[in-house]
Amino acid sequence: MIDGFGRKITYLRISVTDRCNLRCRYCMPEDGVELLRHEDILSFEEIIEITKTAVEMGITKVRLTGGEPLVRRGVINLVAEIAAIKGIEDFAMTTNGILLSQYAKSLADAGLKRVNISLDMIDADRYQQLTRCGDINDVLNGIEAAQKAGLDPIKLNCVHGQFSEPSDVQAVKEFGKSKSLQVRTIRQMFFETGCFSVVEGGNGGNCASCNRLRLSSDGKIRPCLFSDISFNVRQLGVKQALEAAVAHKPKAGGPCSNNFMHRIGG
Repeated sequence: MIDGFGRKITYLRISVTDRCNLRCRYCMPEDGVELLRHEDILSFEEIIEITKTAVEMGITKVRLTGGEPLVRRGVINLVAEIAAIKGIEDFAMTTNGILLSQYAKSLADAGLKRVNISLDMIDADRYQQLTRCGDINDVLNGIEAAQKAGLDPIKLNCVHGQFSEPSDVQAVKEFGKSKSLQVRTIRQMFFETGCFSVVEGGNGGNCASCNRLRLSSDGKIRPCLFSDISFNVRQLGVKQALEAAVAHKPKAGGPCSNNFMHRIGG
C-alpha cells in the first residue's frame, strides 16, 4: 500500500479496548471518560479478520494498544490468533505494565515478540500522583517478568510535559540504562492544537516517513493520529476502509477534535 505522498504503509496499530486501569493526568480526567458500549467494541473475530486483510494488503508490523490492552478479557487468545497470521514480521504490544507480571510469559508463549512499557517517572509517590492510582512496583515487576519471558527488546515510553520535571525523564533514562532497556522520550501531545514532535529514540511523529494506520477499538481505521479522518470497517467493509484510509492519509498531522488517546493508543 502506497499513499498519495509515496509512503509505503506497513504498520497497523490496533486498539483492543478503550478501558484502562490507570487515570494518567495527561490522558483522561480523574473521574474517567465515557466508555464505548460493549456492542460498539470490535470482537476478536473482527480484529483477526481486519488484521488478516491488512497483512494481505502489505502490513508487516502489528502493535496492540488500548486503553490498556491487558485489561481486555481473553487478550492472550487474541495474541495467539494474530501471531499465527503469516506475513507479520514484527508483533508488539504497548502496555502500562501494571498487569505484565501476570501475563508476560503467557504473551510470549502465545507469540508476542516484544513490548513497549509506559514509564513516565520512577519515584513511587510522583508516579502515583501522575497515574492517580498506580503502584510503580507493579510496573517494575512487570518489566522484570517481560525480561524473563524474552519479550525483547523492551522499550520504555516516557511522556514528558506539564505533569513532569526534567529530573523525571533523566531518572527513567538512568533506570533504562541500568537495566539495558531502550528509552523513548515523547513530548506531551495536544490534539486540539496539533502539537506534537518527533519521538526521541524512535520514529513516531516524523510525518515524512510515517508508515502507520490505526484501528480504534470501535472499528475505525484512522490514517493519522492528528487528523479527524476515519473510515468505519463495519460500514464500508475491511478492504474498502483500509484502501480509503491509505488514499486519504494526509501529508502531515494537524489540529483535530475527535481523537482521544485512551481510544487510539498513541
